[in-house]
Amino acid sequence: MINQKSSLDQLPPEMRPAFQELGVLKHLRNAGFKKTFGYTCSHLFMLVFVLLFHQKNWFRLLESAKGEAFPGKDAVYRFLNHSGFAWRRFLSSLSSDTVQRVETLTSVTRTSVFIVDDSMFERNRSKAVELLARFKDHATGAYYKGFRMLTLGWSDGHTFLPLDFALLSSVKAGLTGIHPGIDKRSSGYKRRKEALLSAPHLVSELLDRAITSGVSAAYVLMDSWFTHAPLIQRIIDRRLHVIGMVKNDNKRYLVHGQRIDLKGLYRAALRVEGKHRNILRQIHTELVPGIPVVVVFVRHRSKKNEWLAILSTDLTLTAPEVIQIYALRWDIEVFFKCAKSLLRLQKEFQGRSYDLLISHTTIVFSRYILLAWQHRQSTDQRTLGGLFYLLCDEVGTLDWAVALQQLVELMNEIANQVGKKLSAMIKSQLQHWISALPCYIKAYLPISCCES
Repeated sequence: MINQKSSLDQLPPEMRPAFQELGVLKHLRNAGFKKTFGYTCSHLFMLVFVLLFHQKNWFRLLESAKGEAFPGKDAVYRFLNHSGFAWRRFLSSLSSDTVQRVETLTSVTRTSVFIVDDSMFERNRSKAVELLARFKDHATGAYYKGFRMLTLGWSDGHTFLPLDFALLSSVKAGLTGIHPGIDKRSSGYKRRKEALLSAPHLVSELLDRAITSGVSAAYVLMDSWFTHAPLIQRIIDRRLHVIGMVKNDNKRYLVHGQRIDLKGLYRAALRVEGKHRNILRQIHTELVPGIPVVVVFVRHRSKKNEWLAILSTDLTLTAPEVIQIYALRWDIEVFFKCAKSLLRLQKEFQGRSYDLLISHTTIVFSRYILLAWQHRQSTDQRTLGGLFYLLCDEVGTLDWAVALQQLVELMNEIANQVGKKLSAMIKSQLQHWISALPCYIKAYLPISCCES
């Protein structure tokens, strides 16, 4: 009898089916998220998950007219700051399950890839954030305070799904250290120790966890900051091929027993003949540790007099295939832009704890997974199975000439039942339409004019 107020932490109706289909809360429970009292972890997770759709951060939402319907500020921050929650286990379970669902919608001949890249995680206005460090943005040359967000993703060329990440600090350029009160047995302490490791070392661990969770791919795509011989060898040992941009640095290549640099390799490479004008040269060579590779040189898009080099450890690929597969790496750049601009990464919460940065970043990644799955569901072409073909056969048996004759007779019948003025107008318009038909249609039409 009494109208119940709907809970304000519920998903929008458009996203609720996808949320339930992926079983997001089931993965959260399986990852061991539990509380002894107060609001449940599922309730608090949903609250933060849908915070994006209120168009406010947590502080502004509590100040609004709806603030009384939400838990207190401390309840949410205690949930996000908890160092014992296994956020990586939750993200790995959710992403691997979604990848398996996407693979059922993808042809077995389609190439799937792992993509590795890092992005800036800025906290320029912060001073006391745990493990805060100073980094250089190599795109602009400016320095910023924050972290490097090393990310591993999976893509089939249509759908990109983030699998794992690590927020990297720095031992040499670190501004703050690890909080002394953290429990060294917790997941949070392991993430903190991981933040001080090098990025190439962590790439191998990210790939191992993804493979263990059941995600498979044929290639690992990287930009020039990761395409180095030691990391390439570790990836090959995991039975994966590498395709990546090559930086013009001190790396050496073996050609006829001689060690040459990338410019010398370009001069030794043969020109590629064919319709692809932007593919300049191609050569089979070896990295100095003895790794056989093929290097493809392509024209620089903005600097026509310069070239770029793409390396591949799969020697069976042609030059156009290497470029086509490497183009999938752009999916992770779109993901970074979407996460920061649309999903409010770095902006919703301004806590000082490293655990809060990990938990909120994981929730943002789960938002993207949900949206990517919903986009895939809405854009894939589907039929009704055998019913679709039966309908096609039924439509094909209906002769179009008979259908056109029935249409003309119907219009004449309607014209005879209305007033004289309206009847004359309908017959006149019908006469003009029939006279404008092509001759081959008029030949199949038993009547070519309206009856007077």
